[in-house]
Amino acid sequence: MKQSNSIPSWCVGVTIQLILAAVLHQGFATVAPPTTAQTTAAPHKDPGRPEKGNYLVKNINGTCLLASMGLQLNITFNSVSQNKTVQDVMNLRPNMTKSSGSCDTDSASLQLLTDADKINLTFFFTLNSTSRKYHLSEVSLSAALPDMKEPVVAHNRSLDYLRGTYGYSYMCREEQTLNVAEDLSINTFQVQVQPFGLTGDQFGAAEECQLDEDDMLIPIIVGAALAGLVLIVLLAYLIGRKRSHAGYQTI
Repeated sequence: MKQSNSIPSWCVGVTIQLILAAVLHQGFATVAPPTTAQTTAAPHKDPGRPEKGNYLVKNINGTCLLASMGLQLNITFNSVSQNKTVQDVMNLRPNMTKSSGSCDTDSASLQLLTDADKINLTFFFTLNSTSRKYHLSEVSLSAALPDMKEPVVAHNRSLDYLRGTYGYSYMCREEQTLNVAEDLSINTFQVQVQPFGLTGDQFGAAEECQLDEDDMLIPIIVGAALAGLVLIVLLAYLIGRKRSHAGYQTI
């Protein structure tokens, strides 16, 4: 009797398990990265994806801080028009935002003034001179928009985001949410920032965030799984052909 050349069901099952494992790994990496806070409650409107702005800080030695990113603020405040506490989400518009700041040996700041100086957002970076690692250590915000009963002031000096190495830029293409205070979180998009070790007006080599690395890992895992399936199918076909030939008897 001629042997069947069908693909063993366990082959397909193993491949599906590999692909599902890759997808689940991506899901867990996205929702619970070590330095990315959970997204706060949904705001009452969606302004869409913010435009990416390019910002710099100069001192007597030239450019000392570079940043390229889209920024979206989630602010909770007492609304005049609605007479209750609401959460609003607003994009920073680069063409209406002025940047300034300062740079020292182990600290640097980027100040963003927008909407006719009604929003003042400042990022503070700290460098560890021993490890040569830097991170976003502090964020402050003051906002006085027309619908606010009183200005919103938020400040946090104990943050640990956007970690990089001296002379290198930090890069993260994926959206991140940075929790700053109870009434403020910041969504960042396509971030590249370097507060220390710049040479000229160009970013140093980029160190990519864990979210981007995980995003690149998925197609590699899926591709390897598919390649393995093709190899298994080929081997099953060759073994089936060999058995079918061996099954014929000369009468």
